[in-house]
Amino acid sequence: MQLLVDLGNSRLKWALRDDDRWTSGAVALANDLRALLDGVWEGQLRPDRVVVASVADSRARTTLATWLAARWSLDPLFIEARAEQCGVRNGYLAPQALGPDRWAALVGARALGAHAACVADCGTAVTIDALTAEGVFAGGVILPGIRLQRAALSERTAGVRAADGNDASCLARTTGDAVAAGTVYGIAGAIERVWREFEEALGEEMTLYITGGDADTIAARLSRPFRSVPDLVLRGLARIADAS
Repeated sequence: MQLLVDLGNSRLKWALRDDDRWTSGAVALANDLRALLDGVWEGQLRPDRVVVASVADSRARTTLATWLAARWSLDPLFIEARAEQCGVRNGYLAPQALGPDRWAALVGARALGAHAACVADCGTAVTIDALTAEGVFAGGVILPGIRLQRAALSERTAGVRAADGNDASCLARTTGDAVAAGTVYGIAGAIERVWREFEEALGEEMTLYITGGDADTIAARLSRPFRSVPDLVLRGLARIADAS
């Protein structure tokens, strides 16, 4: 049995893979990561292997590794992007500088089919990456996610304050609704614009895969067909685990 872990900036996502069985979960991170892990995996049988993609700080990674060693006597495999792996070639100028979550998502997208793909991961940050039909990661963009954008507006302007708003319409008539709609519609629009730019630059029609904690919120505002794959990073980790 494999435990696949995506340790991000704001959430812990995981999947247990046992032959053909797959169960997954996600929780928001807390200040006491050790206590959170105690609660999340209480009573969990010892996995044979733990594979991790993490963009969290070194303290969080150390806490996770220490917890796994104490609980199950396991050393996790923290993946890094490579020049080539699992049918994906890394076009980054410095391949290992690519975030491990982005790399795993690209591998996961490749596992879904040998076709060109635009991979949008909507979390604390939003990443939009291009994968050619030949399996080449051609590059991508990063922009602030919903919460970062809203926090920036609240912190850096005098007239806008953080408030719950309704993002249902871009014809917002309160400030809270305007912020809510502006951030969601803005990210959805950015994804569609970058997706179109990818297709024009690479000369390929691309399938959009959308994932991440805010994927459902953003996807509701997209105007082109897409595929929602909530556990895309974890699916990529499973492929990497098989190849490692």
